[in-house]
Amino acid sequence: MGEVIIVDDSSTDTSLEKIRKFDDSRIKLLMHSKNLGKGKSVSDGLNAALLPFVIIQDADLEYDPSEFDLLLVPLLEGKADVVFGSRFLSGRSRRVLYYWHSLGNSFLTTLSNIFTNLNLTDMETCYKLMTKEVAKSLVIKEPRFGIEPEITAQVAAFGVRVYEVAISYYGRTYEEGKKITWKDGFSAIRCILKYNLNSRKKEFRKNFIKNTISSQE
Repeated sequence: MGEVIIVDDSSTDTSLEKIRKFDDSRIKLLMHSKNLGKGKSVSDGLNAALLPFVIIQDADLEYDPSEFDLLLVPLLEGKADVVFGSRFLSGRSRRVLYYWHSLGNSFLTTLSNIFTNLNLTDMETCYKLMTKEVAKSLVIKEPRFGIEPEITAQVAAFGVRVYEVAISYYGRTYEEGKKITWKDGFSAIRCILKYNLNSRKKEFRKNFIKNTISSQE
């Protein structure tokens, strides 16, 4: 049995109306009275999770939910605690879009890897599947897309096993509603530097150990 946690961040479209039509005990709806940003939405969703594994899914469907099983394999085999879905590993299809976005993503992933000592190919990916223990240990502060380097820095500090698997990707154009801008790129650099400080790493590690012990009691 699975669960779907939907966080409505004070949306102005008809999504909330459509969600309320579903009569399914596996669906848990969380609502914000005002727009608080992606970071708060993801944080609330992770905190509400009850099952052993948790994955983040953006509502724009640039990522295909039918590929959840690809990310689950390393976890079910007991090899990983966190699995990143990479848009840049070979083997899956992806829509051809903006060259500068791809270059920027590569730069940010490399910069993040320098500080975390992880050899990821796609730090900025939305698809991050993790155990409940890892999810409950994350303390997310960033309101926008800065959560990706923020989460990555914490995962690295936890010292858990990280895997990557190839996923397909259907990116949107700005005409189709894409919201990320060059400003988010500079914000990501700030987050990489901020959340990989040694003092932060110690804080993250301490929090993870504390939550792991609590979950076992």
